[in-house]
Amino acid sequence: MVVSGRTSKAHVLRGVTRGVNTMSRLPPNRLTALHISRHKSGSICDGGGLWLVVSGGSRLWEMRFKSPVTGKRRQMSLGSAFDLSLSDARARASDCRRMIESGLDPIVEREKERAERKLETGITFAEVAVRYIQEQAPGWKDKKATATWTGSLSQHVFPVFGKKAVRNIDTQDVLAALRPIWTEKTETAGRLRGRVERILDYARAQGWREGENPARWRGHLSATLPPPSKLMKVQHHKAVRWKDIAPVIAALRASEGTAAKAVRFCCLTAARSGEVRNAAWSEIDMAAQIWTIPDHKMKAGREHRVPLSSNAIAILQEMQPLRDLSAGDLVFPGHKRGKPLSDVALSKALHLAAKTKDVTVHGLRSTFRDWTSDTNACSREVAEMALAHAIENKVEAAYRRSDLLDQRRPLMEAWAAQCRG
Repeated sequence: MVVSGRTSKAHVLRGVTRGVNTMSRLPPNRLTALHISRHKSGSICDGGGLWLVVSGGSRLWEMRFKSPVTGKRRQMSLGSAFDLSLSDARARASDCRRMIESGLDPIVEREKERAERKLETGITFAEVAVRYIQEQAPGWKDKKATATWTGSLSQHVFPVFGKKAVRNIDTQDVLAALRPIWTEKTETAGRLRGRVERILDYARAQGWREGENPARWRGHLSATLPPPSKLMKVQHHKAVRWKDIAPVIAALRASEGTAAKAVRFCCLTAARSGEVRNAAWSEIDMAAQIWTIPDHKMKAGREHRVPLSSNAIAILQEMQPLRDLSAGDLVFPGHKRGKPLSDVALSKALHLAAKTKDVTVHGLRSTFRDWTSDTNACSREVAEMALAHAIENKVEAAYRRSDLLDQRRPLMEAWAAQCRG
């Protein structure tokens, strides 16, 4: 509808609620500067997919179209109407239409262009590292991982090539950071190399660098640096000998402390310290005598059932009077309400009972494993299942269906008998 050679305001405003199909239904250039200045709220269409969106204090130009790549409806911001005039917005919309006619998605092309600009401007390794850690941190189980990554990179890597453009990082840069600590702090250096490798892989995926990863080990750094296995001596957790476990458990039983009970429970279940300290009553089935540890609490990331011996049940019965649903429902609560016992508390209780600091709570798992081997108490398969060890052989893991609970139940009763002496 045309009035005195102009498009009527009523006809223009029909595009306000039609949605993204307007690009194909209305030809471009339907608005005037007066329409733009008078529009106070909502969306108004200029045709050809160009919309003015006013919400609160913002006024944005937006391109609405159907992607020729995915076939899905898409919305692309072209910029603020405070900065872009009507003619400028139309020019950008025209560029988008030409891309669409050529079979290109304007949003995808803009992302490619931004990545190319970042490659040209030279985003630094430190900047990439910070972004990588921020994106990955939500998926890390260890709450201290972010601080650990940041601390190690800040100490050993950033001073060497943190300010260097990530696209220019080469093998000599990586070696310059690793060589000073490769021999003296081999374990730290190995972890650091892996972190640098993952960050550089991330940078390549984002389009900020090209080529091979200079931090990769196999077929690259392995030709220059000596293998960590030749430099490090395996440090096993110091453990109580299984023949000496009975007096240690007796000393723990004589203590009234919650930490001592938690250590006994660790020993009798062959569980990890963290699994015991964070155990909740909701995971315990007293009638069935089973403790089901959810996957998010397990190192291997899969649910684990623990058959509870009569001695383990007795410890739970001792702890039941302290049960507090309002404070996290922890089986072994710490001094702070709703917080579990600390690892240090368990260590102190064990050291006191063993009369030496030369043992660890985690070493109790080794004590159990040595007992199963030396006494032929069970097969290797059953022992490894009791310790919830991950199956390294992927084929075997794929076919493993049973957790061997029925075989582990008499095993844990026999272990409890050994602990009683």
